[in-house]
Amino acid sequence: MRYERIEPGVFLARPNRFIAYVKMDGRTETVHVKNTGRCRELLVPGARVYLADAGENAARKTRYDLVAVERDGRLINMDSQAPNAAAREWLTAGNLFPPGTEIQPEFQHGGSRFDFAAFTPELALLEVKGVTLVETCSPGEAALFPDAPTARGTKHLRELTAFPGRAYVLFVIQMMGVDFFSPNAGTDPAFAEALRLARDGGVEILAYDCRVTPESMEINRPVEIRL
Repeated sequence: MRYERIEPGVFLARPNRFIAYVKMDGRTETVHVKNTGRCRELLVPGARVYLADAGENAARKTRYDLVAVERDGRLINMDSQAPNAAAREWLTAGNLFPPGTEIQPEFQHGGSRFDFAAFTPELALLEVKGVTLVETCSPGEAALFPDAPTARGTKHLRELTAFPGRAYVLFVIQMMGVDFFSPNAGTDPAFAEALRLARDGGVEILAYDCRVTPESMEINRPVEIRL
């Protein structure tokens, strides 16, 4: 997935979940943050960030969307909509399911709306989770999800576990260079336990890193999963 116009800036502050103050070309701009997660380890004063220019739009209060940040020499996409867009491109390119498989986004099943359904021709369900949190572990670096408790994510896992057909959870790690993926049991033990039960119940757990530039994000390669 690609952004049409990207501008660099320097992060100053985030007064609430939805906006941030960024210095751009010597001026302070109020921008929309396209991720309502905490992202405390990413959005630190002085961090170099990248903003998608939405152009002049009377319906918007802000012109720019904060979509990526540099941390320790690594570029991280933090747009919460990017994982689904990248996953859709990846799926329609013939990954995971045979080429030509009908892929339907935002599929309602039971009490939840899942990110994707695939008709192979049997119905398969796939839920996508974007990952931006990285911690140094022993050995290597771990990508962790979630960065805050997610009752909705746990509910999705339980419903996928109960689904009688093929079911998948795809963790899209919005950067390159991590060593493995794990559920963030310290932050959300219920999600971590639900993920282990989903694996044991036949749900396929996938984790992939991404090639990230300021202008784009593309699913790249599988990453080891440690539950």
